Amino acid sequence: MTGDHGRNSPEPTPPDLRLVGPAVTVWGVSALLLGLRGTHTAWVLGSALALGVVAAVLLRRGSGRVLAALLLSAAAAAFSTGLAGAALVEGPVPALARAGHPAEVRLTVETDPKTRATDGATTLQAVVDGVGGVGGVDGVAGTGGRGGGTAGMVAARTPVALVVRGRAAAAWLGLLPSTRVALTARARLPGPEARSDIAAVLLTADQPRVLAPPDPVQRAAGSLRSGLLRAVAPLPVDERALLPGLVDGDTSAMTPELDEVFSATDLTHLTAVSGANLSIILVLLIGRASRARTPERGGLAARLGLPLRATALGGALLSVGFVVLCRPEPSVLRAAATGLIMLLGLATGRGGSPLSALAGATLLLVLGDPALARSYGFALSALATAGIVTTGPRWAEALRAHRCPHRLAEPLAAAAAAQAWCGPLLVLRAARISLVAIPCNLLAELTVAPATVLGFAALAAAPLSLTLARWAARLAAVPVTLLIALARFGAELPGAEVDWPGGWPGAALLITVTCALVAAAAFLRRPPAAALLALCLVLTLLRPAPLARFATGWPPDGWRVVACDVGQGDALVLSPGGAPDTALLVDAGPDPHAVDVCLRALGITVVPLVILTHDHADHVEGLPGVLRGRRVGAIETTTVDEPAAEYARVRRWAAEAGVPLLRAARGERRRLGRLSWQVLWPDADDPGAPRGPNNASVVLLVTTPDGLRVALLGDLEPPAQQRLLADLPAYPALRGVDVLKVAHHGSAGQDQALLAALRPRLTLVSVGQGNRYGHPAPVTLRLLRALGATVVRTDQQGDLAVTDADGHVAVATRRR
Repeated sequence: MTGDHGRNSPEPTPPDLRLVGPAVTVWGVSALLLGLRGTHTAWVLGSALALGVVAAVLLRRGSGRVLAALLLSAAAAAFSTGLAGAALVEGPVPALARAGHPAEVRLTVETDPKTRATDGATTLQAVVDGVGGVGGVDGVAGTGGRGGGTAGMVAARTPVALVVRGRAAAAWLGLLPSTRVALTARARLPGPEARSDIAAVLLTADQPRVLAPPDPVQRAAGSLRSGLLRAVAPLPVDERALLPGLVDGDTSAMTPELDEVFSATDLTHLTAVSGANLSIILVLLIGRASRARTPERGGLAARLGLPLRATALGGALLSVGFVVLCRPEPSVLRAAATGLIMLLGLATGRGGSPLSALAGATLLLVLGDPALARSYGFALSALATAGIVTTGPRWAEALRAHRCPHRLAEPLAAAAAAQAWCGPLLVLRAARISLVAIPCNLLAELTVAPATVLGFAALAAAPLSLTLARWAARLAAVPVTLLIALARFGAELPGAEVDWPGGWPGAALLITVTCALVAAAAFLRRPPAAALLALCLVLTLLRPAPLARFATGWPPDGWRVVACDVGQGDALVLSPGGAPDTALLVDAGPDPHAVDVCLRALGITVVPLVILTHDHADHVEGLPGVLRGRRVGAIETTTVDEPAAEYARVRRWAAEAGVPLLRAARGERRRLGRLSWQVLWPDADDPGAPRGPNNASVVLLVTTPDGLRVALLGDLEPPAQQRLLADLPAYPALRGVDVLKVAHHGSAGQDQALLAALRPRLTLVSVGQGNRYGHPAPVTLRLLRALGATVVRTDQQGDLAVTDADGHVAVATRRR
């Protein structure tokens, strides 16, 4: 009904394209103008007026109606976006953000508060409806607020993001949308990475002072959502995390590891409720859309004998309730709006085209909220539906013509069409493509419907009987378990994902390749070509190590150390020699996918020990990617558990994977195969040791099977570097090392005397391209080169593999 599971009718009719042009125009103009963020408002509104006048002239002359419709659409989009942008830069909240003073703020909660993974802060979206002049900002101090609010408040209607840090963060987590609160906050202008529909970011450590409780509708929705959480509480961790997301969009319990496996298989849309779930519920009520006006119409409504108008009204109420319960996320809004338009056609006897309904929904939603034009979730939902209702039926017919079973042809064509339409957008977001996306999405359809229906049964039963709700949740957990197993199996295939050029060139290349494959379909269907294609696909997915090395030249023979290109962070792999699938890992980088790809390319499936030098996100956040599909023996951490939020995440990931946590100790010596290492720092017993997570970095002196001496300094800063230098007589092997992993990504904080004592032949700088810290610092690069060291960098050369041939140290590089 909503288009996510659209089906072609028995007698296909030409698609109705009348609303497609205006919808695309509104979407494109809004997306373009959103980048202005309220600047040039007069120019935007003037352009809207000019376009409207030109369209009116064309309509009056009775010529160029299509062009007039497109011009009117562009004018409406410019007008809507211009007004929305003006609200983001005018008024007391933007003035407060520009001044940077604290103020008393009154706001209405718009979204469920969430805990931010990186620092433990609570974040939420809200609408400010009153600002007080605590900081004496011009134009803020007023005489009264709206609706009998606090005296001294200036009325406002401004969307903001709220970030709560400190002990008060937990107090915000229970607030429901529509709750009105007061607090003291400091505002700042949103950065370039912030959402395009907020005027400011409010920072506070204040407790929420509730002015008005949530409205009855939100209280009822909150009660149902909390009831489902109680119902799933006895389930295993993964099922307990995924089922609420699938039913009502509550992803608060999702683990990074689970997120990563669903992302690798392009099943991310199943980790949170989407239009597909609403489609399933509406099909249960109404039956298939193609039969809604025929005597064979199905669904619960037909069995109850409800007339079409009553059925349409019931579907509309169900759609609205679905949006309230599951929150107005972009994909949910798109699905609900599309469904409502289809239901309107059903009630009025006009029928409806899924493509027209999708275009109409897109047109209305983007005009109502221009920020949707740049919403990734909205774009994926709309493109997937467009592919299913346009390309899907044609591909299904082609599959049936070539003897594909009817029951398989439609879902296979729908999965392929959705992937083809969404692929370029996925490449824009992450420079990779999933080779298992189509089969995984096809098989996932078998689990989504029963999981959704049984999950909603648990949600509905919870207020009446928790025991009954838990039985329904246990039944729902069966298909959810199969879905998780499918995602894990697909993600753990060595070639599940392949790197792809990023940005618009990568998207254009993918479109070209897709079109070429479609054009060559007749040739690829021939048995020899089909067999060769299948063999290539299987080999790519399984990626046998000898074949991968022959095809890519990676990893080089005899590699000893690899600095993985994980962006702004560290992840170093050390080979023990003799066991090509085994390695020691020092740090995991900031991105689970990046470190997983690096380890896969090296063929590493066994990691006896992971050493996390310290608990900053750029060294530990990739740990779920290491744990996925590998045997990990233990995780060793430093002696300082800071930041506390990151260490808590490491502890949780280790517990979930059943991997023990160890503490590094100064003087500790270990061996893995022919690889040996010694811990030189930190000293937990030294009360005068420099403080801070960086200065508590685990420092290692590693000896490779070939005798190379490698010094790994973590993010050590000058105070701790100087202490290490003072202890140098106790570690004579540190003088004149072969390889040095430069401390703190090559920052300017380097102790020159320590570097001179180390005298490295080769230096590795693990750093992210275009990072905002200016790493590596030019002064550090000059110092290293003055010492005669060769400098190689992951931001410029990609993965760095150190090899040793008869005492000659060399580096092989691999750009991804």
